[in-house]
Amino acid sequence: MIARPDDAESAGQACGRAEIFVAPIDDSWARDTGPTFLSGGPAAGVAWRFNAWGGKYDGHDNDAALAPRVLQRAGAELFAAPIVCEGGAIHVDGDGTLITTEQCLLNGNRNPGRTREEIAETLRRFTGAQSVLWLPGEFADVETDGHVDNIACFVSPGRILLGIPPAGHPDFPAVARLKRFLSEARDARGRAFEIVEVAQPERRREDWRGRPLAASYVNFCLANGGLIAPAFGDPSDLPALGVLKDCFPGRTIVQIDAIDIVEGGGGIHCITQQEPA
Repeated sequence: MIARPDDAESAGQACGRAEIFVAPIDDSWARDTGPTFLSGGPAAGVAWRFNAWGGKYDGHDNDAALAPRVLQRAGAELFAAPIVCEGGAIHVDGDGTLITTEQCLLNGNRNPGRTREEIAETLRRFTGAQSVLWLPGEFADVETDGHVDNIACFVSPGRILLGIPPAGHPDFPAVARLKRFLSEARDARGRAFEIVEVAQPERRREDWRGRPLAASYVNFCLANGGLIAPAFGDPSDLPALGVLKDCFPGRTIVQIDAIDIVEGGGGIHCITQQEPA
């Protein structure tokens, strides 16, 4: 658990046996500011450039420096990427395919002057992916400019979990378009995708600015032998848990109330970051 120096003692008391890594941070979203760890070789990770989600916030120097600090603590090699990217903006299948959204990484507030292919080539080079799929659509989550970890994720190679909002939700048309796109797309091995649908929360909530709250069952965290899933006090909570159990047999799945985290601007996936042993 990363905690500011002033918060270290209380974090240790709250987190039980978790090891506390004391470091200066500006915000809590380790998925976006921490390193993207790499597998298949010696300990290593990617430090993406971070500009506070397209310059939305001032005072993010500590967050921009977090990935190198974590990699140094882990004794891992650092690969400094030349593009702005957040960990929640990408998802990989472990078999050569990476998904991201056009809305985020092609946004002029992230990498102005860089072409789609330049960004894709950098993603391939720094993650080892062979294929980058640009998911289309304009999504209501303007806080992150459409992070993919609220929209879709790989369950396994060739299998994608897609969140389906209720009719009338601002994202419904974008997800319908995305579903058509994925039904025609192929992964790095030439496979068609099996699309697993999970109904998103029925109740529409808004944040303090009056924007739709980015509550998504796709935004979960995989842990060793387990899965931490969000609940929102919604009729769709239990059906979503059933979908996740079907997708991840053999894992212990714990569903927790995630409203407080989501009201802060992110989710369970956003506030965590896996690190290989």
